Amino acid sequence: MTKRAYKERFYPTSEQAELLAQSFGCARFVWNNTLAYRTEAYQQRGESVSHSSAEKRLVGLKAEFPWLRDVSSVILQQTLRDQKAAFDNFFNPKLKARYPRFKRKDCRQSIRLTKAAFRYRDGEITIAKAKT
Repeated sequence: MTKRAYKERFYPTSEQAELLAQSFGCARFVWNNTLAYRTEAYQQRGESVSHSSAEKRLVGLKAEFPWLRDVSSVILQQTLRDQKAAFDNFFNPKLKARYPRFKRKDCRQSIRLTKAAFRYRDGEITIAKAKT
């Protein structure tokens, strides 16, 4: 299986820029909320939160914060996978990775999409749940 990544420069319309900003914000919220939950669980109860527990918690977050449903669920799931990779790197003694940090709005923002979350056709990228 070959893994591929594409990086494209594009110039979004104002509506698309708004959707991207919302996607970045939701991904950052899920990252920070889950990181706080994992940190608190370890500090107070000595528990390690598994990836499957974090994914189950994401369902609860969507119920509690309905605006999380406005973006593609793939973006939020990939955020949890990225956080799992960050913790795996932190606990790997061969790597000298630091403890995962909270994301800030004024830092570089990114989201990761799988093949199912977007379509590239005739030079146009369409993201799932995008209205345009």
